[in-house]
Parts: sequence; C-alpha cells; structure tokens
Amino acid sequence: MSDSAKTSDGAAGRIEATLAHRFGEKLEVDPATAGLDTLALLAGRRVQRRYGPQAVEPALLRLLCACALSAPTKSDLQQADILIVRDRAKHDAIADLLPDMPWVRTAPAFLLFLANGRRVPRIATLRDKPFPNDHLDAFFNATVDAALVLATFVSAANAAGLGCCPISVIRNYSQQVSELLELPERVVPIAGMTVGWPSDQGHVSPRLPLAVTIHEDRYDSDAFEREVNGYDRRRAAIHAFRPRDPARWGTPAFYGWSEDKARQYAEPQRGDFGAFVRGKGFRLD
Repeated sequence: MSDSAKTSDGAAGRIEATLAHRFGEKLEVDPATAGLDTLALLAGRRVQRRYGPQAVEPALLRLLCACALSAPTKSDLQQADILIVRDRAKHDAIADLLPDMPWVRTAPAFLLFLANGRRVPRIATLRDKPFPNDHLDAFFNATVDAALVLATFVSAANAAGLGCCPISVIRNYSQQVSELLELPERVVPIAGMTVGWPSDQGHVSPRLPLAVTIHEDRYDSDAFEREVNGYDRRRAAIHAFRPRDPARWGTPAFYGWSEDKARQYAEPQRGDFGAFVRGKGFRLD
C-alpha cells in the first residue's frame, strides 16, 4: 500500500471514530474520498477554553480573518466584519462582564464578529438610489453573513493549530460592548471569540443524532421526541452536566442535556436585545 493510501485510510478511520463518538452512529467513510484531512479537521473540532501564554501573531490572526471573510455572503453584499480587540484594557473590560467565563480573560486573543447592516444603505445613498428593503430581512441577512464568517474562522483557526471558543453571551451586554468598541449605527455584535494555542486537548462534544437533524424530502417532527432520551443518556456517559440552580429545580436522579437546556431557558435572557437592535437603526417588521 502506498504512503498516500495509508494516510487516506488513517484519515477515514479517524473520521469514522470521531463521528461515532459525536453522533452515536457509525458512518462509512470511503478512504478514496477527496479532502479527508480537511474533513477530519471539521469532524474533530474540539471545545477549547484553555490556552497557553504564547501570543497569536498579528499576521497569523489577520490571515485567519481574511480566510474567514472569504466565506459565502448573501448576494455579494458582504455584511460581516471582524473586530480584533488588541487593547488589553478593553479585553479586560469585556472579561469583567463575563466572570463565569475565565477563559475570556486568559485567551491571548479576543475577536468580535459583527453583523453590518450599515454598508448597503450607505451605498444606496452614495449612488443616489432608494432603499425600500429596510425591514427584518436586512438584519437577518447581515446576521447570517456574520455567522458564516464566524464558522469559517473556527475552521481556519483549527487548521492552523489554534483553539477557539465562540462567546454568544456577549449579546447579554450588547449595549456595553457597543459603547466600549464604538460600534456605529446598524453594526451589531453577534458573538465574541477567544483564540489561542491550546494547553490541553479539549473535548469533542456529542451532538444530537443525525436522525434528528438531517431530514429527507419532508421534515420529521417526531424525531426529536423519539431520540432525546437516548441522547441524554449517551451524552451523560461521556460528559456529565452539573445541575443548574438545584435550589429552585432540585437535583433529579438523572440529569441530562435536555433537562439542562430546559433549565437554562427557563430564565429570561436578552429580553432587551430587540430594543437594542432597533436602537441601532434596524427595523424588525
């Protein structure tokens, strides 16, 4: 067997093992499939919240941002931006908002991914054209663009050997972050991102079974209810959850993912986000 064939067989095996761990399902991977090393990186993405002290070189970070901004964009409108927080005082100010996430402070680099609904109306003004599309879709398009850039950044950073952790809870503090980083009208923070050289291996998070999240020809509305209890058990066997707010909800004999998410969203969150977005100049009707 040639060295390249051995490498392909190895990558195929790694992908099969990783996806079996993540989804609880064995997927057959043809060793002749093109791009297996890239697929192995995608399948094996790990949660990474612990970083070594080594800085992420500015040139590398800019390269990764450029790769991320090469992601697809709705109608070539290019409505996503990345803000690199280099000022240590601003980095620490963001970390102060998130005391339950110490990795925000210890990460060598912190980025903010932004939905930019500002450029297209400005283009309309610059080119003396009307802008009749000032409604919810304008915000939605910019948000999807930012999400695509964020996901592509994670893949690029992982390929370079870096670890990342998206920080969606940044939206709990949208106004404070917007003021701190001087975000203009129609520019909204979607998520933060810690970036650094991993100090441990992190872990591969199990996901819902593919029977729940892949549909063919019609949406299977009953799949989740059929599968969720089994997923809860499988995930708990790999990574147990610590019960949220046991004083309010108690401590059941078994505590799984679905109970954890139910408790998480039993608490009001970001009820003022719509007002913030409107205050930024977006119309959401």
